[in-house]
Amino acid sequence: MNNKTLVKISNIIGIASILLLVYWVFIFISITVFGLKVFRENLTESFYLSIVGILALMFGALIINIMFNLTRIAENHNQNNNQESKQASKKLGVLFILSFPVIFVLLFGGDYLSSQKKEKMLINSAKSIIDENTEKSNQIVAYSFDKKWVKNTADILKIYSKTDINFPDVSVIVADTLDNSKVFLGFNTFFHENDTIALDKKDYIEELSKEERDYLSKIFYKNSDEIRFNANDGKYQLFYPYSKNGKKIVLYFTDYQRYGKIGS
Repeated sequence: MNNKTLVKISNIIGIASILLLVYWVFIFISITVFGLKVFRENLTESFYLSIVGILALMFGALIINIMFNLTRIAENHNQNNNQESKQASKKLGVLFILSFPVIFVLLFGGDYLSSQKKEKMLINSAKSIIDENTEKSNQIVAYSFDKKWVKNTADILKIYSKTDINFPDVSVIVADTLDNSKVFLGFNTFFHENDTIALDKKDYIEELSKEERDYLSKIFYKNSDEIRFNANDGKYQLFYPYSKNGKKIVLYFTDYQRYGKIGS
């Protein structure tokens, strides 16, 4: 194998290594900064990726060093047309620059597909849980602010959360009044029974954003049955209304994952 062939091989290896490194860093920065959930497996902590990045940079520097040294050895063998080489380099440079927005769009597309798949899965799971536990769901919808209902609801929610692995956290939101003001109360799987302490509605007021309060107002006071799904940086929220005999509740399911899932 002559020097010219060695230079060609080292150039291919060096350029491929550098491009892979640059693309990987770009993808990692995009995913980290924008909280995109694209890949099935977790990308692990940035600390470990930083080590991998440093090692990759060292390897890339070594490849470049070898490439230039071999180039010097093979200088007398390179008689290519410089003008054609420059034109080819410009074309490759343009393609290289254009590849970054394409990758960026693909990452956002993967994140969108992950969210869409998660939304469909959560809605189907919520519907299945309610359909398979109609009697328990009807007990929850018969809301009354007393210890019996709160305790029974906590027990039922524990069953819900263990029924489907898609819902590690599930709670119930109801509409009520406190000091003549409309409030939304939230109840979860935690209930510590104490006969000496009276229930206080202030302890159960659900902390919500303005958008969430507006949504719940439509559900409870404007007879809407809209299902609300929200995905933000790996946290998925599903508000699922359920009504029976003129009474209505909203089952609030949440899930968190550190990676995307656009595969099967």
